Amino acid sequence: MRTVFFAAVAALAILPSVTQAQTVSQTAAQTVASTPLIERAKLFGNPSRGRGLISPDGKWLAWGAPRDGVMNIWVAPRSDPSQAKPLTSEKTRPIRSFFWSPDSSSILFINDKGGDENFLLYGVDVATGVQRALTPFEKTRAQILGISREVKDRILVGLNNRDPRWHDVHSLDLKTGELKMVFKNEGYAGFVADETLTLRLAQKARPDGGAEYYRMAGDKVEATPVVSYGLDDSLTTAALGFTTDGKTLYWLDSRGRNTAALVAQEGDQTKIVAQDAKADIGQILADPKTGAVQAYAVNYLRNTWTAVDPAVKADLDFLQRELKGEIGVTSRTDADDLWTVAVDPVSAPSATYLYDRKAKALTKLFVSRPELEGLPLQPMHPVEIKARDGLTLVSYLTLPPGADANGDGKADKPAPMVLFVHGGPWARDAYGYHSYHQWLANRGYAVLSVNYRASTGFGKDFINAGNLQWAGKMHDDLIDAVKWAETNGVAAPRQTAIMGGSYGGYATLVGLTFTPETFACGVDIVGPSNLETLLKTIPPYWEAGKQQFYKRMGDPTTPAGVALLKDRSPVYRAGAITKPLLIGQGANDPRVNQAESDQIVAAMQAKNIPVTYVLFPDEGHGFARPENNIAFNAVTEQFLKGCLGGRSEPIGDALKPSTAQVKAGADFTPGLREALAAK
Repeated sequence: MRTVFFAAVAALAILPSVTQAQTVSQTAAQTVASTPLIERAKLFGNPSRGRGLISPDGKWLAWGAPRDGVMNIWVAPRSDPSQAKPLTSEKTRPIRSFFWSPDSSSILFINDKGGDENFLLYGVDVATGVQRALTPFEKTRAQILGISREVKDRILVGLNNRDPRWHDVHSLDLKTGELKMVFKNEGYAGFVADETLTLRLAQKARPDGGAEYYRMAGDKVEATPVVSYGLDDSLTTAALGFTTDGKTLYWLDSRGRNTAALVAQEGDQTKIVAQDAKADIGQILADPKTGAVQAYAVNYLRNTWTAVDPAVKADLDFLQRELKGEIGVTSRTDADDLWTVAVDPVSAPSATYLYDRKAKALTKLFVSRPELEGLPLQPMHPVEIKARDGLTLVSYLTLPPGADANGDGKADKPAPMVLFVHGGPWARDAYGYHSYHQWLANRGYAVLSVNYRASTGFGKDFINAGNLQWAGKMHDDLIDAVKWAETNGVAAPRQTAIMGGSYGGYATLVGLTFTPETFACGVDIVGPSNLETLLKTIPPYWEAGKQQFYKRMGDPTTPAGVALLKDRSPVYRAGAITKPLLIGQGANDPRVNQAESDQIVAAMQAKNIPVTYVLFPDEGHGFARPENNIAFNAVTEQFLKGCLGGRSEPIGDALKPSTAQVKAGADFTPGLREALAAK
């Protein structure tokens, strides 16, 4: 048991020394003193517009834009975008995902309540503005399983309202709203339909974490699988879909190779359409009429497009020549004469264009955040970092203003740094505009994001190198990246903060408990602290992927697995924390329950270790409402300034429109107590 004296010493030790913070602050201030401070609201508030899509018939444009402060869907005649009108009227939860119905008469979107991820499907008639709930069920998560350009009046949706673990397949009549079950699902993870919306394949998880595909005939599934693979290929092999005539099936396939190739299958014959030695095949462009793949993208350091069909090569060449930045085709008309194209310049806000293929003409529709135009956004630099065992870690570095005078991506002098860790962990960081990189760099910090082992996109060997390595070699990669940054003059010694969401939040807790001397402080956003309780509380609709979790993290059904999960859980090492910690959590998070943050906070408080804990009662796995995101980042700025010495925008009234509840440590962040009182 700690004595009161020892607890008091611990409380003092967790706060940065005034001399240290002042020294770093002076250095950062000298570096960025002449650079305008970019307001948080310009980086994290609602964009002016986003996600522009053209209707299949080419008559309408749709995009997301604020209505009464909440992101809603707007539509406009393609012939006159200035006549845009709001189509939806959500009052609290932003609409983040929507798409056109095949017949262009309505827009479909999904939304949840308070971040619970029970996404329901809604439809809005473009002509009348009438909105309907197309999946009007409680505690149900709808999935879009099939959309066809050939079948205009219906789509396939999956609903888990009968059994929360499995999604039954329904045909949804878009005119009447009638739902008709076409397949009762008793254990399949997913399905592949053709352009007639006929189910052709069913996927089922294997006990070893792999998967099998079975042919379907009507509502019957054949007994013998036609494709089967184990855990090693489970994240790099999947059926993509059929051509319009139903004869060719495209796959991403890593069987017999490391990286996922694009494979075309006709009958029992397969051929490789595209492959790359360093990275998996990523995005594809398919002909809207035939369904044949016309181009593919590979994303290693940056995303690069390659045409396989001469019909689109001239288009891609034209777009890459005229638009400076990372390009993406976001929608195409049925006639394929018009495309919407998004371009990401990285150090400027993204823009969306309408592209007329016949005329080879681009019309700018909008800039997502015009308020950022002309502001000092920083370039992002891809870098390759060697891990201690020789693995190459593709990473992305953003330097603060004044730290790279000649623009070669190499720091002229060290700065305090934030290691920003991506979630997943089976996801990746990529080159492009990154609001957190821009925000933190503007505050005077170098920012480094690392694709540690288990990250996706770099082949199955890289993913599988992370198996059973939570808080092990996956964390070693992050430590190696910090050492690289210090050795190469990017990061000031012992002046790196670790920050991230989901797995990145877990990595933050690992950093402060397993390697407490490496980091100056940490910011954990919805990160798990106890891997055993995390696996006990995963959503029921993740049942099909459960064995993958067990094989890649630790098996809670075996004594050895339980021991491993406990050993890699930061909550049991809370007493090792000696550096400042800020935690943000959504109360409705179905993936990482609130209990994960509550546990680590309670463990720290039991040992009289300071911690700041901010809870949002109307959020889930991350903060969707800009008011809440801005509020948490306002707290984060002050927190980082206290331990790294960068500059900050005062908290001011940032908490007022949010639902932020400070459950612990209001006095450990300058200005937080006053902001709460004003709220």
